[in-house]
Amino acid sequence: MSQAAAFKALHAGPEILVLPNAWDAASAAVMEDAGAKAVATSSAAVAWAHGYADGDFFPVPLLLTAIAEMARVLKVPLTADIEGGYTDDLAELAGTIKAVVGAGAVGINLEDGRRDVALHARKIEVARKAADQAGVALFINARTDVYLKGLATGEPAQAEVLARAKTYEAAGADGIFVPGPTDEALLTVFAREIALPFNAMARPGLPNAARLQAAGVRRLSSGGGLFAAAYGTLARATAAYLKDGESDPLTQLSEGLPSFNKRFG
Repeated sequence: MSQAAAFKALHAGPEILVLPNAWDAASAAVMEDAGAKAVATSSAAVAWAHGYADGDFFPVPLLLTAIAEMARVLKVPLTADIEGGYTDDLAELAGTIKAVVGAGAVGINLEDGRRDVALHARKIEVARKAADQAGVALFINARTDVYLKGLATGEPAQAEVLARAKTYEAAGADGIFVPGPTDEALLTVFAREIALPFNAMARPGLPNAARLQAAGVRRLSSGGGLFAAAYGTLARATAAYLKDGESDPLTQLSEGLPSFNKRFG
């Protein structure tokens, strides 16, 4: 089975796909070694790790390098968050998709943000065609930011998500990603009413994986959560080290890490 086929099969159950989101080769390797069945990238975490803000600012050449570095050290499938594709020019997007596939990704997140729905649907169609031309059955996870961007609230927001999901499915998406909501009842509605595998994102108050699975959610992404946890630990450890110069706490905090020389050798 190809990695693309294996990744798609992970969305078919019976277990929910719990995806950690990496930002470089080392974080991706740690996640795979911890037992991840696949690894995703976080666009925000990758951008921050390179000194850029999130929000379609990240240079595509750096993105491709980051994907290739992660794919090189992984045996499990890799899916890449490419924000809105970093362009609304369809020809340019097609080239980016082929390059992302060439770098080793077998899936992408492609978000609509505040863009016109028809434009995003067209971008999904272009991404599908470009991936097919590259010979990879790319898993296109169509993300809609109705909740994350506050485009609507209440019942209108729910209706808008369901309408967009149908549009993006018709355009060729393989999954629907709706970051933002944490209400279990609402997530259950989305999982039931959306025909494609439904993806939730880790946020405070979100039910755990077992409850999400029972609700019908097929995929759970950590988003920038693991990056924040890692760098929160780094910030506290650095402050403590600068304060007293104690070495022992650093050793304690590094317990469980692999030998990266052996891992990458």
